[in-house]
Amino acid sequence: MRRIDAHHHLWDLDARPQEWLDGLDVIRRSFGLADLSAVTGPSGVDATVLVQVLNSVEETADFLALAGKSDLVAGVVGWVDLTAPDVAEQLDRLRSGPGGDRLVGVRHLVEPEPDPDWLMRPDVLAGLRAVRDAGLAYDLLTRPHQLPAALVAVRAVPDMVFVLDHLSKPDVAGRRIEPWATHLAALAAEPNVVAKLSGLVTEAGPEWTVGDLQPYVDVALEAFGPDRLMVGTDWPVCLLAAPYSEVLRTAEQLVLGLSAAERELVFGGTAERAYRLAAG
Repeated sequence: MRRIDAHHHLWDLDARPQEWLDGLDVIRRSFGLADLSAVTGPSGVDATVLVQVLNSVEETADFLALAGKSDLVAGVVGWVDLTAPDVAEQLDRLRSGPGGDRLVGVRHLVEPEPDPDWLMRPDVLAGLRAVRDAGLAYDLLTRPHQLPAALVAVRAVPDMVFVLDHLSKPDVAGRRIEPWATHLAALAAEPNVVAKLSGLVTEAGPEWTVGDLQPYVDVALEAFGPDRLMVGTDWPVCLLAAPYSEVLRTAEQLVLGLSAAERELVFGGTAERAYRLAAG
């Protein structure tokens, strides 16, 4: 089975400014396909899923064109305006452009939305149904307080795969489990949801140990099971807390209790199924 990094980013500061990088000097530079290959190769990663950074359809088109030229990037989770009435047309335009066959999902930066119920808005739900009709997955980027609204959205579109990014960013640094764990279990009870073991080192802060992360991964394993979990590095954001290779080694340590077959699911099989990735 292919070893898949189910969540990473790229950005080109010359093409598109990234204001969110202000003050993050470690990663305030451009990261392209050559940089990605340099870290994935030594770690034995066979394929990746490139995830949107900005709420920009132009960025998504650029990512698809990059993926179309790459043997490494198997899928792109892009962005369209879910609140617009023409979501289907937006998706059609992206799919008809260069690399359009690599579009496997859609994501919106819900985390910074001031309305905690943004995912429950009628226009957003209509947009999600258009994503479903296109046969794509939807990535949930939320904080724990937004999980109740995410649950409403998941139940409203039960025949679409939802992918929870970064386990909804629990408070690892503060060592808080609740109410995150309860909300996570409720979301995991819906069979159309899978989740990413990603982004946890960044939530833990610069001084972290595997033991700091283990309680959160154990909760996720109990809630979802290995057949609905996938590993993503969140590179290059992860560089704020750890290099690429260390993030993957840590993930391996965190799931040591699983069987070999279960680990294959977490490190590739779940991502292949959820995103319907073409065979490599």
